[in-house]
Formats: sequence, structure tokens, C-alpha cells
Amino acid sequence: MTTLLIQTNNIPLTVNFPAIVQMTSEQFLEFCQVNRDLRIERTADGDVIIMPPTFSDTGNRNIKVSQQLANWSDKDGTGEAFDSSTGFLLPNGATRSPDAAWIKLDRWNALTDEQKASFAPICPDFVVDLRSASDPLSRLQAKMQEYIDNGAVLGWLIDCQNQQVYVYRPHQAIATLDQPTSLSGDPELPGFVLQMAKIW
Repeated sequence: MTTLLIQTNNIPLTVNFPAIVQMTSEQFLEFCQVNRDLRIERTADGDVIIMPPTFSDTGNRNIKVSQQLANWSDKDGTGEAFDSSTGFLLPNGATRSPDAAWIKLDRWNALTDEQKASFAPICPDFVVDLRSASDPLSRLQAKMQEYIDNGAVLGWLIDCQNQQVYVYRPHQAIATLDQPTSLSGDPELPGFVLQMAKIW
């Protein structure tokens, strides 16, 4: 039986939903299209996670991260940037939606137009997730590790409440930064610097 996890203010609500036991990738895509106002993810085990739209302060921070990443990406020209509404089908079968992401151009261009028009079957090279007041830190840490395990080369988990950033890289210990004024994407994203003043 597939589990349907609905995240409320602070407590995730888990509901057993027999009707989606055999939900295929196509059915999951249709399910997401019917519920466009929600952020919907699916775990590698097939559990569906439904989250409400982000709160205004988190949405404001999200757009500032995406704006800085997109501006750098346009100038750099070696990849494509994506915002928080983008879902990616990871190699482990999970469908995840980071708050911001970037993919090298050669990897993105290797996908077909049909793949790009759906949940692209690719793990971004770089991901950012922002922790809102209602997000359990452990759940976001597990997601960030999942990105790294599936091919991401750099991940930033930004905890705005505590003004901390957790930096993830493959085969390296997680680095914790306290109240950084900026974050450097070097060497994975050469020249990308995220200014944190407008994020905190």
C-alpha cells in the first residue's frame, strides 16, 4: 500500500491511500497536474508527499536564491537553472523538488524534449533547499543526502531560523557554516557566490 503524507503546519499527516497502490509515473504526473497548487514529491519507496504552498517569507527567500542562481547561470552559460516548482525524477525512483537547482548544459541537452517536458529523469548537479519554520531539519537533511547519493556534486541546506548552512559534497563530511555572509559555489559552480544578506 502506498503512503500519502500530507504535511500540515508542523506535523506530517500520513494517510494510507489504497487507490494509488499501483500509481505509475504517468499517473503520478497526472496526479500532480490535477493538484497544481500543491508541491508534491514521491519517495524512492513510492510514498507520495503533499506539501502546502510555501509561506510568504519562505517564498520571498526562495525567489532571491533562484534569482541569484539564474543571473549567474545566464552569464556563465555552462548550465541551466531551475526554480522551486521543478520536479526531477532521481535515479533511485524518487521525484524531488529542490528550492533551486542547476544542471550542466551537456547533461541537460542529452535529455529528449519529451523528458524535459515532464519530470526530467536526472539529478541536478547542484541543489539548494531552504528550511522553513515548519520543516523538520532531519527530513531536509535526509533529502539533501539523497541528492548527493543520486549524483549531485554540491548541495546547500539553508536553515534560516538558526542562520546556518549545511554544505554537502560527495565523499566529504557535511560542513556547517554559522551566519555566513556569502556562499561560494567553487569549484563546482565557478564564480557563483550567493549573497546571504537578502536570504536571512
